[in-house]
Amino acid sequence: MLGRRDSPTASLSAANNNIPSPASSLSTLISSFQAHGLSTKDLVALSGAHTIGQSRCAFFRTRFYNETNINAAFSTSVKANCPSAGGDNSLSPLDVVTPTTFDNQYYANLKIQKGLLHSDQQLFNGGSTDSQVTAYSTNQNSFFTDFAAAMVKMGNISPLTGNSGQIRKNCRKSN
Repeated sequence: MLGRRDSPTASLSAANNNIPSPASSLSTLISSFQAHGLSTKDLVALSGAHTIGQSRCAFFRTRFYNETNINAAFSTSVKANCPSAGGDNSLSPLDVVTPTTFDNQYYANLKIQKGLLHSDQQLFNGGSTDSQVTAYSTNQNSFFTDFAAAMVKMGNISPLTGNSGQIRKNCRKSN
């Protein structure tokens, strides 16, 4: 059987310790990725995965009610679905323009302050990653190439080998 070996068990605490918070600053994001052997370029490329998917209100509410680096119309739209109290499980797309398409729209959104998560908008907020966000927003092929390379690099972080773990027949559950 071919495939990556996975642990037969999952650990929520381990996952939470290895994945940066949606409230992370740019310096925290960079440090977190560097701790796993990933570069700042890898960070920005891998963050592009947020071009698809959704997030719960509980993870972005603070940004929309306390921060100012947000497109006003976007903020009004998100607040309609995410009140200042309650509604924690209400969902909003990470990419409001093309939420089900894997493309470079996520980066264009960041340039016009339409990042849903605080950690996303940190990638384009006057910091060291602004130029890479700009490049990806205008060159989808560059994003695709760098994303693929960063995914391979991330997939090689502490892989299980030998008899450790299992190659799952169904990725959703242990064999």
